[in-house]
Amino acid sequence: MRPRKSLGQHWLADRQVLQRIAEEADFTPEDTVIEVGAGPGALTRLLAERATHLIANEIDHKLAAKLRHEFAASATVRVVEADVLAVSVYDLLREGGGGLPYVVVGNLPYFIGTAIVRRFLHAPVRPRWLIVTLQSEVAESIAAEPGRLTYLGVEAQMYATARILFTIPPSAFDPPPKVHSAVVRLDILDVPEVEVDNRDAMLALVHEGFAAPRKRIRNSLAIGQRTTPGEAEQLLAAAGIDPQKRPAELDLQDWKRLYFAHLQAGQRAT
Repeated sequence: MRPRKSLGQHWLADRQVLQRIAEEADFTPEDTVIEVGAGPGALTRLLAERATHLIANEIDHKLAAKLRHEFAASATVRVVEADVLAVSVYDLLREGGGGLPYVVVGNLPYFIGTAIVRRFLHAPVRPRWLIVTLQSEVAESIAAEPGRLTYLGVEAQMYATARILFTIPPSAFDPPPKVHSAVVRLDILDVPEVEVDNRDAMLALVHEGFAAPRKRIRNSLAIGQRTTPGEAEQLLAAAGIDPQKRPAELDLQDWKRLYFAHLQAGQRAT
């Protein structure tokens, strides 16, 4: 079967890389393993050697049928043909006959990889961890430290500890993509790094703060909030943040302080 460009299919074919991902996936017998984008099943077979319950998720009808045929006699592998962005985690677990706790492994399509990661980070019940292959630039953004942080990095690190495990050259895929890839691990935090009353509202503020990421936070926040640099600077001063810093230099605690300063400013305005 040939990869479908419309689905962004670049199948990981390097046996050593596949084996390394399988070894990094340190799930327990109690875990349900969800493999997102099982494709032709190269990683599925390796995961199935240890998993007591594996849900192989695949959106491509022909590939899903091939996987169902291959694992028809398996008592531990269930194939779920579905768009992971269109079904809830509960439905995915139910259709796959799985339960909690669960973990996520997958070679994610580049054009929806970020959306898939967000899907699980914001799920009502989150996995213990995710080990996923993404475009290297996206993986670096997720795992970045202050100084190189992006909106995506702040969002991901609110919920998880992120680190890049290793990079993958284009030659490891069929067909080879035009970009390099990286395997990133996100260990979900029992208690989120930043505790606020409304995470969506805080993330909206962070998004505003990154409106012009190359500018100073004073100007970037003003652009995002459609206010003046002077008003933005007053808000930053209330949060104890240097207005000359760039958005990438703020850490999660800076954003938390800025969020509460923003709330207090709104309360005073009313």
